[in-house]
Amino acid sequence: MTAPHPTEVDAHLEQLRAALAANGITLPSLRVNLPSLTALPARPLIALGNCNLVTAEALTAALRRAADR
Repeated sequence: MTAPHPTEVDAHLEQLRAALAANGITLPSLRVNLPSLTALPARPLIALGNCNLVTAEALTAALRRAADR
C-alpha cells in the first residue's frame, strides 16, 4: 500500500470537518498529526484533539443517531 498524498489527507480531514459541522459539532483541535505524515513510511493520523463535555455529548448523540439508521 502506498502512502497517501498530503492533499488526500487534507481532503479526508475536510470531509470529516464538514460531516461534524453538518451535525452541529466543531472540534477546534481537529488537524493532521504532522509527525505521522512525515514518518517513513508515512502513516498519516488525524488528531481529533480535545473537546468540552457539551461537544462530547453532541458527538455521542450524532454517532448514536447514525448507528440507529
